[in-house]
Amino acid sequence: MIRVAGRQLNGIVGELQGSGLAIAPLLLQHYSTASSKTVYTGSEILNYMGGLDGEKKQLIHKLVNFRMRQGKKTRVRAIFHETLHRLARTDRDGIQLISDALENVKPICEVAKVRIAGNIYDVPGVVDKDRQQTLAVRWILDAAFKRRTNHSSKLEECLFAEIMDAYKKRGTARKKREVLHGLASTNRSYAHFRWW
Repeated sequence: MIRVAGRQLNGIVGELQGSGLAIAPLLLQHYSTASSKTVYTGSEILNYMGGLDGEKKQLIHKLVNFRMRQGKKTRVRAIFHETLHRLARTDRDGIQLISDALENVKPICEVAKVRIAGNIYDVPGVVDKDRQQTLAVRWILDAAFKRRTNHSSKLEECLFAEIMDAYKKRGTARKKREVLHGLASTNRSYAHFRWW
């Protein structure tokens, strides 16, 4: 959090108003009421982040909804908001960084078990675009949750670390993708059993 002295506040407010940033109204509101502490939900922050297309908004909603347990969406939004703050400190666009990390984790092919003449075969097939994104989100969130051992570290830190690992093409979620692709490559001789 940035601490600003009273004299410098007017200069920063003037710069923010002239900059045309989409998040400027939120920051202005926050720093103008220094005496009262305001808590924002993730959706309020994301509403001020202009320029998001429908696909990125869908990705954000999917990230929040997949991690939600027992209807505690506000808690998950706070975790995601803190993760976005950590990603913003890396001098990159946080949403674009998440999108690139998911692109690195998305599987291209997967295997399905098919029973033919009493035998069960692992038949490889191409994954649909929606399922690719769903699997990537699921794998990153599961890897972040597993990284958090004995509740010693915060989930925000683990999610940030897993997103950065996925962005750099390493980590647990990326290994799952490579294992799945290896399994599909091993069983490519059974591809002719694919009927769907």
